[in-house]
This record gives sequence, structure tokens and C-alpha cells, in this order.
Amino acid sequence: MAKSKTSPEHSLSHEEQLRLLQIQLVKLQSQIISKGERLLVILEGRDTAGKDGTIKRITEHLSPRDTRVVALNKPSPREEGEWYFQRYVAQLPSAGEFTLFNRSWYNRAGVEKVMGFCTATQYQQFMATVNDFEGLLIGSGIKLFKYYLDITKPEQAKRLKDRETDPLKQWKISPIDQQAQKKWQAYTQARDAMLKQTNTTLAPWTVINANDKKLAHLNLIRDLLSKLSYPKKDPKILQIDPKIVLSWPANSKKFPQLAP
Repeated sequence: MAKSKTSPEHSLSHEEQLRLLQIQLVKLQSQIISKGERLLVILEGRDTAGKDGTIKRITEHLSPRDTRVVALNKPSPREEGEWYFQRYVAQLPSAGEFTLFNRSWYNRAGVEKVMGFCTATQYQQFMATVNDFEGLLIGSGIKLFKYYLDITKPEQAKRLKDRETDPLKQWKISPIDQQAQKKWQAYTQARDAMLKQTNTTLAPWTVINANDKKLAHLNLIRDLLSKLSYPKKDPKILQIDPKIVLSWPANSKKFPQLAP
């Protein structure tokens, strides 16, 4: 009988694979700190798609002094009167920092658009300017990566139900979540418009099939690490699953297969 060609790292448990990747993240952070680099990772996606869990796996063993997770609440009355990007600019990484945005300025293209929290003019202005804004950030030296976590409607329904019954997840329940299933198609249309218009050469989107949380965690981390240079990088453990990590050419209007 022929021996299996499965690579050693793929025979490891999820926990063992995650630990190896987290060691790589520590190596990456050492480079960021020593070189004064600025890394910004944006995580967007459907409600319950697993942004919190993904961020937790990324940051678990990183330096809390040099790692920041930004999850802004709804804008205050003062912030509503500011330039839309202003409160996000204040949260951008400084030299030596790794910053993760748990939702970002793309709220305007998603929940604000769908729930009517912004006007049509505000939405159109955002869509017309966001690519230039990101170009300025990248031109200033910030390394920017954008991930959209996608799940199917039945999987979202299951996770929403789990939140209702799990006492440790009660803080996640919100009126917005309760509209996620009812407005599924509206969110789909908003997602498609956002990805089509803001998938650029400088700041492309990578879509993660997040129906399996563990595979999503591993593959998103692999994808991020594979796109960055740092000492003692181990490419053998950074092979991504193309069924989980869905990317397409910048400026392309043809989507990979996304949840309807």
C-alpha cells in the first residue's frame, strides 16, 4: 500500500497547527517592533461570522503593549458632525504597532447602508472616496490588509440561536443581530457592491469561507503571514486552502463563490 503524501503539519491537531502559526505571529511582531513598521488588519463580515474569535486567535500570544484591537461603538453626536473617517484615523497604528479593526469604516457600506443609518448621499460619498483614503494610508507606510468573513444563511441562523442560549455570549446579542436574517438579501447586495468597488490593486479584499470556524482561523492567519516578510519565516506551514481563502484579481468584477 502506498504511503500517504499528507505533509506532517497537516497531520497535526488544530491546536498544534494553531500554536505553530502563533509562533510565526510572534516572529512577525518582533519584526514590526524592531523596524517600526505599522500593520493594520481590517476584519469585516456577516454577523456571527467569527471576527471576535479570529482576532482572539491572532492576538492571544502577542505583546499587549504593541497590539491593539479597535471595535468602535456607534458615533457620538460630536462624531456624527465630523469627517466620516476622522474617528478611525485616530485609531491607526503608530510605529511598531499591530492594529486590528473589528469592523471599520466599511460600516458605512454595510450595516449603515442596510439599516438606514446613513443617507444615500453619505453612502455615495463614502464609496467615491474610500479607495483614495486607503491609498493615502498605504502611501504613508501603513501595511493594510482587508478580510471579509462570509458564512451561509443556515449557518448564521444556527449561530444566532446559539447566542440566545449560551450565557457566555449574551453580550453579543443586539437589535442589529436580530435583523441579520430578515435583511439577508439586502446585506448580500451591500456586500457585493462594496467588494466590487473597493477591491483595488493597493488594497484588495480576501474573502474567508468561515462556515468552519477552526479552518477559518488557521487559513486567515496563514494567508496574512504569507503576505508579509519577517525573519525565520516557515513557508511550509503557510499553505492555504483555496476552498477557505477566496481571492480574486484586484479591480475584477467577477467574484469567487460567495454565500448567496
